[in-house]
Amino acid sequence: MNLPMYLFLDALTGMVISIMVVANTLYGQATTMGVSLIVNHTIGLVILSVILLLGRKHSAIRGPGKKAPWYLYFNGLFGLAILNLNYYTVVATGASLAMASTVFGQSFCSLIFDLTGWMGMQKRKLNKAKALSLAVSGVGIVVMASGGEGTFAILYVLLGVLAGAITMTQMVLNSTFASYKGAIRASHQNFIGGLAAGLLFYFLLQRQPTLEGLAKTPSLPFLLVVSGGILAVFVVVSTSYVIIKIPAVYSALLLSSAQILMSLAIDTIFFDKFSLPLLIGAILMLLGMAGNLVSDRKPTP
Repeated sequence: MNLPMYLFLDALTGMVISIMVVANTLYGQATTMGVSLIVNHTIGLVILSVILLLGRKHSAIRGPGKKAPWYLYFNGLFGLAILNLNYYTVVATGASLAMASTVFGQSFCSLIFDLTGWMGMQKRKLNKAKALSLAVSGVGIVVMASGGEGTFAILYVLLGVLAGAITMTQMVLNSTFASYKGAIRASHQNFIGGLAAGLLFYFLLQRQPTLEGLAKTPSLPFLLVVSGGILAVFVVVSTSYVIIKIPAVYSALLLSSAQILMSLAIDTIFFDKFSLPLLIGAILMLLGMAGNLVSDRKPTP
């Protein structure tokens, strides 16, 4: 698979993430966000377990089966932290500023991965053209932030940045894990870790609301209950396969831009809402990424 196909899959994943977020939010509003996390991880785990069982004789599904570093087995734990950080950031600062701070965290962290070669990523150099292109993407993030109606609370903005950094770290770790175990098996382990963390956290700290939400689940529309978990399987497997194969900063900008554009489409079509700053910000981020692509294609003197 060549670079254009990787980029297309990355963009498609960003769009699917937007739909998944809407499904998870609606389910969480009907129950609790903890119930949404637990049920989605359970559904994802079941789907991946069935795929591994039926495809155990196929090397593409079974994976290379190499010995992986121990810490990669706990990558799924990050999901719980990301969910809670995003929730409190949106509540405190508003959706636009929360999204902008998260995108900044993803982009900054991905740039560190690319420049240092950390976590198994290919080490890449930053020239003037790439720096200028990244600056254009940075302006896009600032434009996004300017469109919010929320409050600029520095602590929660930093939490949003942290959520973005952790999100990118989890994707890179899972992609690295996939190079040892294969995308399906790495994603399977990711869901195990996320489900274990969710069960422990929510049953210890939010036991009653979680039990009540689970009890309410059978009365909810079937599609609402299962869609988040099904889409999560695609997102985790896709990012496991793609992230390590292209520059991390491309993934961060492309995933975020595609997610924002799809969210704008959903808001415009279904909720009669539109945010011009988010649209302009996403376009600037894509232009910045395009500048990086052009710079990468130029022959090195």
